[in-house]
Amino acid sequence: MPTESGSCSAARQAKQKRKSHSLSIRRTNSSEQERTGIPREMLEGQDSKLPSSVRSTLLELFGQIEREFENLYIENLELRREIETLNERLAAEGQVIDGAELSKGQLKTKASHSTSQLSQKLKTTYKASTSKIVSSFKATTSRAVCQLVKEYIGHRDGIWDVSVARTQPVVLGTASADHTALLWSIETGRCLVKYTGHVGSVNSIKFHPSEQLALTASGDQTAHIWRYAVQLPTPQPVADTSQICGEDEVECSDKDEPDVDGDVSSDCPTIRVPLTSLKSHQGVVIAADWLVGGKQAVTASWDRTANLYDVETAELVHSLTGHDQELTHCCTHPTQRLVVTSSRDTTFRLWDFRDPSIHSVNVFQGHTDTVTSAVFTVGDNVVSGSDDRTVKVWDLKNMRSPIATIRTDSAINRINVCVGQKIIALPHDNRQVRLFDMSGVRLARLPRSSRQGHRRMVCCSAWSEDHPTCNLFTCGFDRQAIGWNINIPALLQEK
Repeated sequence: MPTESGSCSAARQAKQKRKSHSLSIRRTNSSEQERTGIPREMLEGQDSKLPSSVRSTLLELFGQIEREFENLYIENLELRREIETLNERLAAEGQVIDGAELSKGQLKTKASHSTSQLSQKLKTTYKASTSKIVSSFKATTSRAVCQLVKEYIGHRDGIWDVSVARTQPVVLGTASADHTALLWSIETGRCLVKYTGHVGSVNSIKFHPSEQLALTASGDQTAHIWRYAVQLPTPQPVADTSQICGEDEVECSDKDEPDVDGDVSSDCPTIRVPLTSLKSHQGVVIAADWLVGGKQAVTASWDRTANLYDVETAELVHSLTGHDQELTHCCTHPTQRLVVTSSRDTTFRLWDFRDPSIHSVNVFQGHTDTVTSAVFTVGDNVVSGSDDRTVKVWDLKNMRSPIATIRTDSAINRINVCVGQKIIALPHDNRQVRLFDMSGVRLARLPRSSRQGHRRMVCCSAWSEDHPTCNLFTCGFDRQAIGWNINIPALLQEK
């Protein structure tokens, strides 16, 4: 067995001795300067085994740490003053933000073997502390203006689309990957009608503007029009859901999803045959909508085309071609014969049917990834959302560049605009739903916690501007739709 030579042994002992001295100096200097407050000049005059250059470098590093503490302390005080100012504004509403945690020593860190590691830990801890305070204020704001009212649970798979009826009685409609569409009582959350006519995923649902008709698009390459008749049940008292966690993120797994093994929609009336079936696509029909007046309907498909149908005869009127890749969405103007289609080719197109003899098309280019949806607003504006994590507001009279751009931290799914108040609801892949105004100013984020809110990707949202109980609905891959009450006057006032 090889033995260690005398020279190697001596070198190892010398190395261990130097390491021991280095650790001793580091502990002694830090403890003396922090606990006894000995000035740096006195420390520099003490005897040390370290070379003067090394000792000078160490003292300079400790000085940088001290200055960093001072900067953090000053910023800490400024944050406390800002919180006190905000508390004065919220005092009339009885809402107070507790910023006292700053004085409880949250800027703590363990000793490190390297001054750079110590400095980094201080920065990380400080950011976490201040983020908690800022998010606490935002959570209070969200609770004041956005409250979860009702959950609609009954689907066996993810929900792609949600819509609100335009006629009385006002009901909620959901389209799901479980091949069904369900109609719900908004007040009670009870399933009223189940539609099972499709043999593929139901990707979209829209209500007729004046009759009790629903239009659904499906992965079976068809769109169906079916008639429903519902009677609303007696409303039950709404449970208090104001005690919710706000913007503090809580990671949830699939086990947190609602338990819907018992199909709550099994006892409601079932419609199995459509009134009209619209057939001509060669691929998945991803969306469908009614043109103004309800006599025609438009569909968007993965076969790269959109089709315009006559509702009464189910005949194809126009085939709208031009997109280079699969379509993702279509939307119609509420008062004019205009259609907008979005596509994976990073564009959306405006189709004009106001002149019966011709139909024109305009192409909007501005996104760098799939345009997931584009919707009309009041006047001559269109709002588009994309997987490139941006939302753009466009003026139809100037297609060259958007008039506003909203940048987010996650891909955006089917957006919806509150026409009367001009508020945009943005559902995200990261389970969040954010509210913005038309100029791009963020108004609020819907609260979400481990107990309430969506637990997986949010696919779509729909406004119901005149409903007294819920005026925003969202749906997602967690197999549930949620009704929210949005205090719009308070929301706009806080802006």
